[in-house]
This record gives sequence, structure tokens and C-alpha cells, in this order.
Amino acid sequence: MSTQRKAVSLISGGFDSMLATKTIMEQGIHVEGINFFTGFCVEGHTHAIRKKDKEKPKRNNALWVAEQLGIKMHIVDVIEEYKDIVINPSHGYGQNLNPCLDCKGFMVKKALQWIQENDFDFIITGEVIGQRPMSQRKDTMPVIARESGAGDLLLRPLCAKNLPETLPEREGWVDRDKLHDFSGRSRKPQMALAAEFGIEEWAQPAGGCCFLTDAAYSKKLADMWQTRGEKRYELDDIMMLKVGRHVRPRPHFKLIIGREEGENNFMQGYRKQFVSLKTVSHAGPLALIDGDNMSDEDIQLAASIVARFSQGKAADEVELELRSKEGTSTTMKVAPMLADDMPEEWYL
Repeated sequence: MSTQRKAVSLISGGFDSMLATKTIMEQGIHVEGINFFTGFCVEGHTHAIRKKDKEKPKRNNALWVAEQLGIKMHIVDVIEEYKDIVINPSHGYGQNLNPCLDCKGFMVKKALQWIQENDFDFIITGEVIGQRPMSQRKDTMPVIARESGAGDLLLRPLCAKNLPETLPEREGWVDRDKLHDFSGRSRKPQMALAAEFGIEEWAQPAGGCCFLTDAAYSKKLADMWQTRGEKRYELDDIMMLKVGRHVRPRPHFKLIIGREEGENNFMQGYRKQFVSLKTVSHAGPLALIDGDNMSDEDIQLAASIVARFSQGKAADEVELELRSKEGTSTTMKVAPMLADDMPEEWYL
């Protein structure tokens, strides 16, 4: 009897990795999923916080994909290791602060370590030639295979016919004729394949799952690094960049202003790490002050900005609570700042 071969599939939670995994499962290969948690994933954070996203499923899409496929999923925390990829990408950034080529190489390298430790045979990804401008080009795909160390143990089922044969194909573990030749950004071939498999629901058929591809998020991260004078971050830092309206009226401090009740509730958990402002006389947001050595003038300015985003923005005066990190508080009254007095460059 022939030995059943085993593969691990990099599952982001998106459409392509789901289809790539199913393609190999259909050939009788035992497949398990792996997902690397970097802290920058979109799913499972803002959708669970904001009412704006209330229609979106509150789920981890990688786990959901594994459930739909009926496979085991391994979630691996790589937050600390991944920092060097974000801070010092050898291949640089994409359009924003996305180190896509280094990122994919890093994840394939981690998957290679995993299959070696767990006696699996090869690696699957959902990559499609021409779908992403940085990491999914015909000239960069060999770079990922080479620099990760995976070589021809890396199989891309959705575009395999456009690439040289890999070891699983040469050895007959998988039938190359049953793999695909997808390319470009069109999702029509994927839609047709999903129909063949009887797959009727999927997550994010045409979007990234990483905040680093988002221009607004990248701007806030770059601002944080510039203010600190060095590229560094912790998990709390990158979580806070995902919520609130970020306003920097002065170089030495910025405000993180809740945009709705869900964000205000989430930000309550950070009040021991930041000085905070909350309107008392009118309904309004919770705001966290990120900065040190604040003068009385700075506090007055911050309070007037927060009042501007409250229901008292048209009032002559708004009362706010100023709360220290230690929990002591005082109240103050200010005139709300006029929208015209807030320059566009203050907004991050």
C-alpha cells in the first residue's frame, strides 16, 4: 500500500487558500491548515468592535475555513519574530508599509520548519500569478521558494501549471493535470472552481487580510515611529492604531478619539496606560492622550478638540473629565473647537 502523503496549507481565511486546500484534498492528500498570527490581521478585531461592521461575521476566518473544509487548524503566534519583517524588510515595502515579499517568505519558512517537525511532506499556498503586485509575480515566486528554503516542496495549486513542476508533482503524490493555471486579478476562474466544489460561501474574495496594506493604518504607524524616533512596536501599539480617530495637533502628543460606543468601550481597557478625557455635560467620545510632558495649554487644546466631537459641539461650553493613568480625575470646561480651526494635517 502506498503511503498517504501529508501537506500543510497556509490559510489566511481568504478565498484562494480555501480553494487551493480543497484542490489538494480532492487528490486524497491529508491536509492540515496553519495560520500565523502577526497582530496585523484585519479579521477578529475591528469587525468585533464597531457597530459599523455589525453585518460582518464576528469570526476568525482562518478557523472558519478549516471548519468548512473539515481539517485541523494550527494557529501559531509569531508576533515577536515578525517584528523584524515589518521593521527591516530586505525587499522593502509595497504601496504602504506592507512587506509582502518578505512576509510570504517568512511564512513559508515557518511552514517548512513545521512540516519538518511534524513529518509532513510539502506546503500549499493559495498564491496566483499576477494577483498581487509585489509577492505574486512570476519573477518573485521563485524568490519566496528559494529564500524560505522550501524550494520545490512549495506547491501553488491554483497556478501550478504556469510554474515549473514541484517535487510532489514529479513524485506523483499529486496529479499535475488536476492542478490549475489561474493568473491575473480576475476571480472568475476561482468562482467557477468554487461552484465545482459546491462551495457557496467564502470570506473576502478580493481583499487583503493585513492592516499593513491599508494606507490610513500605515500612515498612523509611520507617524508613531517618527514620533518615537525609532521603528519599534508592541502588540498594544498596533491594536490601538486600529481603533479611534487619531488627531495630532502638536508634535509631542496625539489624541485617540472613539468614534462610536464599541470603540469607547474597547478603549476603556487602556485608561491605565493613557491620560484620558471624557465629556460630562454632553454625550461624547472617550479620548486617550498619547504623549508626555503635557502643559496646561496642551490639555486645554486637547479638551477643546474632544468637545468638538461631542454632542455639545455647538454649545458655548462643554464640561469634561480629565483622568490620570492612576485614576484620579478633575473636571474642566472648554469651548468646543470649530471644525474650520482643525487643519487637515492634524488628522492621521
